[in-house]
Order: sequence, then C-alpha cells, then structure tokens
Amino acid sequence: MASLPTPPAQPDGDADAYVGLAADAAERQARDRGWDTVRAVPPGTFLTMEFRQGRINFQVEDGTVTRCWVG
Repeated sequence: MASLPTPPAQPDGDADAYVGLAADAAERQARDRGWDTVRAVPPGTFLTMEFRQGRINFQVEDGTVTRCWVG
C-alpha cells in the first residue's frame, strides 16, 4: 500500500502582522514569505470554509487589510 503524501510545510508568520497594510503590499509580502495562494476579499463575502494548506486570506476595505486568516 502506498503511503499518504506529506503536505508542504505552511509558511511561518503571524497573520495579524498583515492587518493595516495596503492590500498590494500585503500580497507581495505574503508571496515573498512562501504563501502559495493569497486571497483578498471585501467584507461580507461568502466563502467556503474548507482549510487549504498554503493559503492566506485578506479581508480588504478601501485598499487596506482589515482582517487576515490562514487556510
């Protein structure tokens, strides 16, 4: 029987460190730190709740990150 694949390591870092940054600067910084997927959404957007390794999410209002979470 084949072994289960090992997912890549999730990038380190504090998600709260992105709050208050301009959305484009936050995305650039997240990609530089190794996040595969960067998702920016406006407040109130309906999203699926599945956890995805390597994804960071930004809630963006008026071009500024107001909330950040991983998965």
